[in-house]
Amino acid sequence: MTGRLAALRPRLPSPLEEVADDRLAARGIRLLLKRDDLIHPALPGNKWRKLMPNLQARAAGSPGGDDRPLLTFGGAYSNHLRATAAAGRLLGIRTIGVVRGAELADRPLNGSLAQAAADGMRLHFVPRATYRRRTDPAFHAELRADFGDFQLVPEGGSNAAAVRGCAALGRELGDESGAAQTAVVACGTGGTLAGLAAGLPAGARAIGIPVLRGGFLGADVERLQTAAFGGRRGDWRLADGFHFGGFARRTPELDAFAADFAARHGLVPEPVYVAKMLYAVVALAADGAFPRGSTVAAVVTG
Repeated sequence: MTGRLAALRPRLPSPLEEVADDRLAARGIRLLLKRDDLIHPALPGNKWRKLMPNLQARAAGSPGGDDRPLLTFGGAYSNHLRATAAAGRLLGIRTIGVVRGAELADRPLNGSLAQAAADGMRLHFVPRATYRRRTDPAFHAELRADFGDFQLVPEGGSNAAAVRGCAALGRELGDESGAAQTAVVACGTGGTLAGLAAGLPAGARAIGIPVLRGGFLGADVERLQTAAFGGRRGDWRLADGFHFGGFARRTPELDAFAADFAARHGLVPEPVYVAKMLYAVVALAADGAFPRGSTVAAVVTG
């Protein structure tokens, strides 16, 4: 890694830590935590894996420099917006975040958006109906009329380049000693699951835990795999029912689980994605989803 991108030098492969959890051990299941949250302090986990291929393509396409801003999309609690803003600060690239919810423009910024703004991101709040056009080229043309030319990074950073970048996560898990038969990951836009499943070795499977309601994610994962690899890749499925009301929604039950997990293992689960994923791992184990004697790797994405 050369030039300005050296500022995003990662810790790879990310650590793989075994944790003794009696709820899984009682069912003969070994639990590993794939600590992708430790890849980079400003771009943890799948955010580094998805943004870096897009930034590398930018550098390769303009060896002499590219002064276009990065423009991307996200909700009020988007880790992707925050990571894109951090990458922009570290690399000296302007960033623009199109934020779902025009009503948020008149409210104090939450922690995620405040950090993105502090890192130099220009926040552009749009009505929710407008935000639903985020993949529409006509909307992109309207944004270019407002902001000039930009490099477009899709919501969640999930495109073909990002999916190919996330395939390295599956390969890392396959290369680890005592490799897991099942990898479990939280899903927002589906890009990490699409790459993870493609990179896993034969015989291993991936389970995605959607953190949004809707039941639409399976088609999105297939679309991303087709764009990246020409078709569906790997053994994967989605386990719905663990969104706890929707994106960034929480319940006392989820909060109690996260506090208990922190007390047991010294890891405070990030609430939007990781806590729901870990809750799902324990619940799926209780339902017999993992064979006795198997190893499960839970991907800590942030």
